Amino acid sequence: MTEPTSTFGSDDTLASGGAGTAGPATDAPKAHFAKAVEEARAGAQAMREQAQERAETYLDKIKETQSGWTSDARARGDEARERVLTLANDGKVRATGAINNLAKTVEDSAPLIDERLGVKYGDYVRGASRSLQDAAIRLEAADLTKVTEDTRAFVRSSPGLAVGIAAMGGFLIARLFKGSDS
Repeated sequence: MTEPTSTFGSDDTLASGGAGTAGPATDAPKAHFAKAVEEARAGAQAMREQAQERAETYLDKIKETQSGWTSDARARGDEARERVLTLANDGKVRATGAINNLAKTVEDSAPLIDERLGVKYGDYVRGASRSLQDAAIRLEAADLTKVTEDTRAFVRSSPGLAVGIAAMGGFLIARLFKGSDS
């Protein structure tokens, strides 16, 4: 019987590490490669941590800026609300005064209408004058937030009628100003 020969290499290879293992000449590059991989992992981890820190810093800055903008917007919104309320109250006072003046003018014309057209038509004019005065009183007593809510509810329930009323009101106001310029 003959003894089998080793197919794994020379006896030096078997003696240095066993069958199929590399010798000292190949261990150094593997060690360098393993060390490079570990350094790359450590570098990637360091970069990840640095990126996370920067992201947190930027997020903090964004939150601060957002908070500042939000508080500024709230302050400006409050200022605008106060300004609108002031203007609305001024408009309410002016409208009440204008309606009262119109009611007085209509009331003052009642005797003339009595003379020219008759007492029956003069009474219609007096009734219109009282209606105008009542409307002025209701407007003066009205709370603006309640008027706003009622107007919104009316516009939601019948938008076509609201647009028609707005158009008619605009037309009448334009005619009123056009008539006063002449």
